[in-house]
Amino acid sequence: MDRAHIVLVVLSIFLFCRDIFTLFQPRPPKPTQYHYHQIADPDEPPDPDPQTEEQQILQGPLKFSVQKSNDAIGETGIGSTINIDFCTTCSYRGNAITMKNMFATSYPGITVILANHPASFQKRLLSKLVPVVQVGIIGTIIGGEHIFQRLGMVPPPSWYPSLQANRFGSIATSWLLGSFLQSFLQSTGAFEVYCNGELVFSKLKEQRFPSEIELRDLVGKKLANLRNTLRP
Repeated sequence: MDRAHIVLVVLSIFLFCRDIFTLFQPRPPKPTQYHYHQIADPDEPPDPDPQTEEQQILQGPLKFSVQKSNDAIGETGIGSTINIDFCTTCSYRGNAITMKNMFATSYPGITVILANHPASFQKRLLSKLVPVVQVGIIGTIIGGEHIFQRLGMVPPPSWYPSLQANRFGSIATSWLLGSFLQSFLQSTGAFEVYCNGELVFSKLKEQRFPSEIELRDLVGKKLANLRNTLRP
């Protein structure tokens, strides 16, 4: 077995072990909460008496805080919901989290929900059949002689001796191609943004990613129209 066959076999074994480890991996434990106790510094002055501070506040003039408008914060988003449906197998989670933080900063009180955009039913069905075909091919390569004998196919098909001669390479190739095909069928390339159930931006239609400023303006227009319709 040459180096190429060794690399294919090792890579297929690594992918198989990774799938098994991911399948049976337990949930991560909850983070431990640490309680910190403040240690008094002898050089620091003692804390003032809270009763004295309360008397000073009551005796002093009342000061009312004035809320200042901030253009960077934008208008409130209380009662509105943003849904971001993205392709999890396309490594779009980082973009979705960035957009979620932007919406939380621009529209305080808004609810942002991240979810996977599923593929079509046909693709999902085919992706479930790929592992079955993989196991069937590997089983045929390993014990094909006995299988063909039980099926009454003596001698075996003409293509079988070539697979049997390069058994490890055929198994590794079938496993790699099956994994790639399964990932391709599960990916959608979607990044769909909805505001209160209405589509705001669709990567499937535009064939591009939106910018943060663009999404903020689109959602802001939707929220403004909603407030105008609810205003008496």
